[in-house]
Amino acid sequence: MRTTNNAQRVDRLMQGIFTAFGFLALGFLILLTGYIILKGVFSFQPIMWSATRKGILNQVFNTFYIVFLSLCIAIPIGTSAGIYLACYAKKGKIVEILTISIEALSSLPSIVVGLFGYLVFILYTGMKWNLVAGALAISILALPLITSTVHNALRSLDPSYFEGALALGASKVEAIRHILLPAIRQPLITGVVMAAGRGFGEAAALLYTAGQSTTLVWKNLLNLSSPANPLNPFRSGETLALHIWVLRTEGSLNPIASETASFASAILICLTLSFSLLARYLASKQQ
Repeated sequence: MRTTNNAQRVDRLMQGIFTAFGFLALGFLILLTGYIILKGVFSFQPIMWSATRKGILNQVFNTFYIVFLSLCIAIPIGTSAGIYLACYAKKGKIVEILTISIEALSSLPSIVVGLFGYLVFILYTGMKWNLVAGALAISILALPLITSTVHNALRSLDPSYFEGALALGASKVEAIRHILLPAIRQPLITGVVMAAGRGFGEAAALLYTAGQSTTLVWKNLLNLSSPANPLNPFRSGETLALHIWVLRTEGSLNPIASETASFASAILICLTLSFSLLARYLASKQQ
């Protein structure tokens, strides 16, 4: 009886400690987010919400565009890699090497990925800084997140999902496509949201690949070969996170550089949060 009471007291004590740490982390997150948003709101000036050099609308568009391009690259490759590891690869050294490589890739510093992207996607190809190179660099950072999410989600499914599909006459590909993938839609969306969040906030990897110049002409969107066309993926483009870094380090020529950086930080936080909430809402509705 005494042993049971001691175990219960220890359990309540540890529950209280973990709860306190959880609320501490949540409070710090809310405080930091609120500080950034409020400072950005109080720093706002109408010219900041424009497509001029003192505004951030072009950078906002570049951010969404490069995240879209990176997800178009990372989602098919990452999902395919996760399916292979979970459904096709036999347990052995090859799977262990692939798993270790994915874990190592997820821990790579973004500056290293940026230098790699500059060497391979810029120097070796002979091209200038462009959004495609930036998207490829971001996709390298997003691949481990999506691959690990798909792999773990498929491995955690009840085997009856797959076995039942095969028993009804479905092939292995059909079972994966029509049964397993819809069953892991929720964790897959979570992986995509995490990968997109990495793209929204990335700056170092884009510094050497996407470039910093942003001169857009919105009148002629059909001329994709124009270096000023917003939809041209082979033009250079500065994202919002990179623009914040530039304003804080090289913004001496802009008299409102500090205020613009604060407002851009608030917008970046709101965009990331809104994208995450929207993706989770759509995933829950589909589920």
